[in-house]
Amino acid sequence: MQETAVLSNIQLIRESARAFAETHIRPNVMLWDEDQIFPVELFHQMGQHGFLGVLVPEKYLGSGLGYQEYITIIEEIAKVCGSIGLSVAAHNSLCTNHILAFGNEAQKEKYLPLLATGEWIGAWGLTEPNTGSDAMRMQCVATQDGDHWVLNGTKSWITHGKSGNVAVVIARTGDLLDSHGMTAFIVERGTQGFNAGKKENKLGMRASETAEMIFDNCRIHESQVLGNVGDGFIQSMKILDGGRISIAALSLGIAKGAYEASVKYAKERHQFGQPIANFQGISFKLADMATTIEAATLMTRNAGFLKDAGKKCTRESAMAKYYASEVAVAVSNDAVQIFGGYGYTKDFPVEKFYRDSKLCTIGEGTSEIQKLVIARESLKD
Repeated sequence: MQETAVLSNIQLIRESARAFAETHIRPNVMLWDEDQIFPVELFHQMGQHGFLGVLVPEKYLGSGLGYQEYITIIEEIAKVCGSIGLSVAAHNSLCTNHILAFGNEAQKEKYLPLLATGEWIGAWGLTEPNTGSDAMRMQCVATQDGDHWVLNGTKSWITHGKSGNVAVVIARTGDLLDSHGMTAFIVERGTQGFNAGKKENKLGMRASETAEMIFDNCRIHESQVLGNVGDGFIQSMKILDGGRISIAALSLGIAKGAYEASVKYAKERHQFGQPIANFQGISFKLADMATTIEAATLMTRNAGFLKDAGKKCTRESAMAKYYASEVAVAVSNDAVQIFGGYGYTKDFPVEKFYRDSKLCTIGEGTSEIQKLVIARESLKD
């Protein structure tokens, strides 16, 4: 009975997210993409629908849901627009979830309601210009000055780095290469010394804002420290376990969107007197696409199940992220091929799925980094 109720709940959430995406996102997809518009007002609307505080308990004005529901929401939004799906994932999994997981009660009460309702948009700063996966060599430094910390440095490739109202920022507070030498801070937009830098001009995910965050003698009160001083890197690695599940869900949405568009087109497009779906070359492509999507779905759902159960999922979330992201690229590539010349134009949706998909193999740890994580965790057994 309980399993049936969960499935019924997920179906209701799927229908809600799908209806929202069709009504509020699809009509504007290409406009936002072409002009690189980050639709802030849309995110306020999504907050009202409960899509920006999915994992946040109801007492903080969140939806109080789990990872199965979260995967479903991201998937349905990404089937329409990968950019919006990416921003929803970053807002929920990184900034909001970091405060939820490691904030004290005062921090949760102050920030979670603002983030969960979409009144504020969140950013998360770990990556720097010269330290992507090699985060322990970060150069962004925080030094203590009485009851304040003074932050100096630059964070790059930050989702909502320009428009975010608040950011969780990880800075070095100890020795280089010390895993306990970094600390997480909550920094509000408008804090003196906190400025936005360059906005990236990207291949895909163009409606999801990516920009630098620059800190120049930015003074942060010690009450803005998340958890204990020195725990920032350890916290971040735990946050990325959940973040990888969200990127796997994003990848699934892109792959399913490309696949569904391909099936529809293959049935409608006629050549040599019949639908091209009748030709083995096309039908076998569709069969491979459907099979890999199904496998990626099961891996992503399994990682979500472990996360909801409070079990360690580092290996499983890395596997899901790695496999699903590569599937998204392969499926969207095949989708363009099925559409032929039309697939290379912006009049049809698959070229955008193709451009958006590549980010999934890079963001929140490249495919190569996922292999390192999977190997390391597997060799522990």
